[in-house]
Amino acid sequence: MASSLKALFDIMPQVGRVEWIGIRPEKRSDLKVVQEVQVDVATGIEGDHYSKANGKRMITLIQAEHIAAVANILQKDSIAPGLLRRNIVVSGVNLLALKDRTFQIGSVVLKTTGNCHPCSRMETNLGAGGYNAMRGHGGITTTVIKGGTIALGDEVFLLLEEATA
Repeated sequence: MASSLKALFDIMPQVGRVEWIGIRPEKRSDLKVVQEVQVDVATGIEGDHYSKANGKRMITLIQAEHIAAVANILQKDSIAPGLLRRNIVVSGVNLLALKDRTFQIGSVVLKTTGNCHPCSRMETNLGAGGYNAMRGHGGITTTVIKGGTIALGDEVFLLLEEATA
């Protein structure tokens, strides 16, 4: 029996985990690694320069599995998450499957607003070919639906539409 595409989108039993958190206190500054962040529904991560009222890029996320793929493409043993300029690294869940979806991390509810495409800094941060290695692996951008706290080790999971209504 064939399932509808909508029904398939709702089948996501995987639960991810927050592996790393970083904030950028100032534009173009290095990311500051933190254990947890406070998230405001109006402005995003407290202390992050990118915090803007009602922005579509309030919090950026990337998969740990994609960082490993980029390292492999660049023939590196590993890549420090801060070089990638994303706020949160998660593992165990496919972030692209959260496209246009609402999900929860800790007490925070987020909605995916788009893909987080690489910028020219990837060439500087990762070396020659860094920009192209990141294409398709840059993660997602989100807006905040409900504020709260996100901490290392927090679970990341899809919220079905009925749960957020």
